Amino acid sequence: MTTSTKKFDFCQLNSMRNSILVCLLLFLGICGQCQPNYSGKPFPAKVKRILFLGNSITYKGDYITDIEAYIILHFPKKQYEFINVGLPSETVSGLSEVGHADGAFPRPDLHERLARVLALTKPDLVFANYGMNDGIYQPLDDRRFQLFREGITWLHDYVIKFGAKIIHLTPPIYDEKKGGVKGYNKVLDAYSNWLMSQRDSLGWEVADIHFPMLEFQLQRQVADPDFSLAGDGVHPDEMGHWIMAKQVLLYLEPNNDLIAADGIKSLMAKNKNGLQIFSLINERQQMMKDAWLTATRHTRPGMNSGMPLDDAKKEAIKIENLIRELLLEKN
Repeated sequence: MTTSTKKFDFCQLNSMRNSILVCLLLFLGICGQCQPNYSGKPFPAKVKRILFLGNSITYKGDYITDIEAYIILHFPKKQYEFINVGLPSETVSGLSEVGHADGAFPRPDLHERLARVLALTKPDLVFANYGMNDGIYQPLDDRRFQLFREGITWLHDYVIKFGAKIIHLTPPIYDEKKGGVKGYNKVLDAYSNWLMSQRDSLGWEVADIHFPMLEFQLQRQVADPDFSLAGDGVHPDEMGHWIMAKQVLLYLEPNNDLIAADGIKSLMAKNKNGLQIFSLINERQQMMKDAWLTATRHTRPGMNSGMPLDDAKKEAIKIENLIRELLLEKN
């Protein structure tokens, strides 16, 4: 993985109006250089349990459902468990702004729960998506940036020491027009560039979703200046989650069909039962994320109380059996 972060700095520093084509060409030129060699499989042979850590964007989980649906449809003989333990408001930096949630509670800190999460879920591979909350919606600041870097490094080392692999995801974009915090996407640009620099300096696995999302939005805004992937500035819509999923999938297993795909549902519809399978995967993900969060004893107020984990797993097996039956039916 030899991609130079200077390319992304160039994208960041050019004016938005003139950078659209430049950024697209840069991305298309480098995306093939950043792929792990998994020899025709989406994951290494020993990977069975795949954990997703993050904040409210990960808790929403549409990009995880999209990834799982794609993997199931294209690798039907493989069986993986996709576990979502994203926790809204969470940071890896340990920071929280004064008056967060109208003063009801400070932002959750991943440091408080990571050991419990890993002990219960026992993942082989971890995807980590942090950064959006870690700048606390303030201008770029050396201290906040340092705490983000320290938190990510701690997370990386902790997961490796546990015995799992980790793939970092750059944070999604922040839409300043919708969210109202001027300059905050530049903070996420910096966080993303730093994460990607770890590929060269330390050999980390990092999949970029930030700059492809930004490029997609800039292209759409040429024709529709009000277009946004996040209506509130922070939380991606269905298309935003698909772009996130697509970049992860391209990182894992690039192919031309995926590059051209405009959404997971169009891909699933190519299979006779694809849309029904997608619905079942989504149902299972929605059920299991609350069960896992409750079982791992998070401390954030206001969350759904999931069903007991053992009961949820039994329901998940029933859904898995239905999915497998549908996969066996011929088109």
